[in-house]
Amino acid sequence: MKKVMILGSTGSIGTQTLDVIRRNEDMEVVSLAVRSNIRVLKEQVRKYHPRLVCVYEKEKALEFEKTVSGEVEVVSGMEGLVACATMTEGNIVVAAIVGMIGIRPVMEAIRAGKDIAFANKETLVTAGHLIMPLVKEKGVKLLPVDSEHAAIFMCLNGEKKEEVSKIWLTASGGPFRGKKREELENVTVEEALHHPNWSMGKKITIDSATMVNKGLEVIEARWLFSMSFDKIQVILQPQSVIHSMVEYNDGAVLAQLGTPDMRLPIEYALCYPERRERIGEPLDFTKLSEITFENPDLETFRGLSLAYEAGRIGGSMPTVFNAANEKAVALFLDRKISYLSMAELIEEMMKLHTPVKNPSLEEILEVEKEIHKRMEDKY
Repeated sequence: MKKVMILGSTGSIGTQTLDVIRRNEDMEVVSLAVRSNIRVLKEQVRKYHPRLVCVYEKEKALEFEKTVSGEVEVVSGMEGLVACATMTEGNIVVAAIVGMIGIRPVMEAIRAGKDIAFANKETLVTAGHLIMPLVKEKGVKLLPVDSEHAAIFMCLNGEKKEEVSKIWLTASGGPFRGKKREELENVTVEEALHHPNWSMGKKITIDSATMVNKGLEVIEARWLFSMSFDKIQVILQPQSVIHSMVEYNDGAVLAQLGTPDMRLPIEYALCYPERRERIGEPLDFTKLSEITFENPDLETFRGLSLAYEAGRIGGSMPTVFNAANEKAVALFLDRKISYLSMAELIEEMMKLHTPVKNPSLEEILEVEKEIHKRMEDKY
């Protein structure tokens, strides 16, 4: 029996994970964790019967505890997240909570010998130098859930990493593919939230619109697959049919194709190395008229080139990139800054920062606080 702990159960990945579990009789939910969405959490508790739940915000946790009195143990805060990620009876954590809040519970889960189905890219972006050695030391599996990284993982399966010449990380291009900077000066929040292919949470949808999300995925891929940045190339594939590709020294290119459905990589991570019955719609090649590719516009989508820059500098700079982006997205969603200002703010914060070479977890979290405060003081 696969006993699953889900951090971020009310978000897009979390709810789709629960759908996968519902369809598989040999899977069971043992814990759920959320930031504050107690309305959806209440429905999940009554449907999936976890033994422990965490509501990160303490006041919401107290409110929730009253509504489910006696049904489930309720905890809160960082200690609660760690408790949900390290339950003795659990054997795999779905790390789907958004933001750097996920670093500590993921690290503690690894220390406790739990496998990780990984969808919290901020953790590897900012703390990959801490996470990957710990994964090796504890001998646990780190299984990517993001569609692109899951695709790369599949294309590397059974192959030798030293024979890889390039990773082709695909991107849809988001809602503004083909636009130039001058065309994006007056972009509205609503326009940026209208993704052509995927249904996701607000933050990741904005990140897709700026292509910062692809930049975060580049840094994540560097850690997941132990590849240099020179071997990781972003390519636009607007139909979102090819989820990523791996090119080998002999010129062979392996690609993973499928309809845009996150339940496929989620189920693959939970069941690895086994493949189960199809959940979503099959890819119908008789109806597929074309698969096209384009180079990303690094001048218009400055966030992507800044991600490469932050990743190559390393140390604490990826934390600056991530923290500045988190705050910039929040400011944009609150209509306090423009679409183009998001990348400009990230670049400004990077220029002001003196990198720490091998930051500890405490130093990473301190850098995040400093960047957030600097941006809050600015606005």
